[in-house]
Amino acid sequence: MWLDEAGALNPVTPYGIAKMRAERVISRLADDDFSPTFLRSGTLYGLTPRIRFDLVVNNLVAWAVTSGGVLLKSDGTPWRPVVHVQDVARAFVAVLRAPRQLVHDEAFNVGRSEENYRIREIAEIVANVVSSCGMGFAEGAGPDVRSYRANCSKIARVLPDFRPEWTVRRGVVELCEAYQRVGLTLEEFEGNRFNRMEYLKSLLAAGRLEGDLRWRDNPCDSLLTAAG
Repeated sequence: MWLDEAGALNPVTPYGIAKMRAERVISRLADDDFSPTFLRSGTLYGLTPRIRFDLVVNNLVAWAVTSGGVLLKSDGTPWRPVVHVQDVARAFVAVLRAPRQLVHDEAFNVGRSEENYRIREIAEIVANVVSSCGMGFAEGAGPDVRSYRANCSKIARVLPDFRPEWTVRRGVVELCEAYQRVGLTLEEFEGNRFNRMEYLKSLLAAGRLEGDLRWRDNPCDSLLTAAG
């Protein structure tokens, strides 16, 4: 099923539920002095200074480069709309430049309608780009309830200045070249340096965080002491 901005929202994760509730609450505040716009991005990918490896394209390319194989953690059938981080930035710029009446209290799916893929299709692109790369499934891989296709025709129609430039294949090439250039290893990829959950666990284990994830000692106080 293709979902446009008028479709019924049915989030299945706490993150999605929070986003939906935020839209509804913020929308009620819209008036002559406050003009919100809601950008609903697909799953992001692409090279950034603080890269995330828990995003499907970034993750699959990292597996392929560091292990020689693409590892699927689901059965590969779920659909995902995917969009490069640079194109999301272009969407923000387009909204900020647009006449108020076009974007006031409006929601936009950000991306290209043709950039919706099944996970296994993304895996096949990765395997094709990364030479000598096989494809397999993680133990216990099964269906994923997070499956949807986003219709992005509204943003292209309302905001002609928004011109996304990236495709998944081009993004996979970008990521592959970057990972190989810096010599990314499997240990780094799977370690806590780039994984938010593992990094938080390491801080908890080291006693630097309280159980509610607040700093045990305020890092800012340490910096001020050092500066003084």
